[in-house]
Amino acid sequence: EDGWEGCLSVPGLRGMVPRHRRIRYRGVDPQGAPIDRVAEGFHARVAQHECDHLIGMLYPMRVRDFSRFGFTDVLFPDLAGVPDE
Repeated sequence: EDGWEGCLSVPGLRGMVPRHRRIRYRGVDPQGAPIDRVAEGFHARVAQHECDHLIGMLYPMRVRDFSRFGFTDVLFPDLAGVPDE
């Protein structure tokens, strides 16, 4: 599913990025207990975005159509002047 993403690692830019709508992730918590979770929608998108950081990938590296990538204030004039958080 395609969706707009931004990141404080590349401030002021946005891009349309394909992500899985539903994901399953497994691991262990800080105490070593196993976890097995499913995430959907925005939560799934954020989890994938953050996991990309762990392998040195930023969202622009996943953009497929660069006509849908650019400066936030150009793509979304109504957001001009709103700082990235």
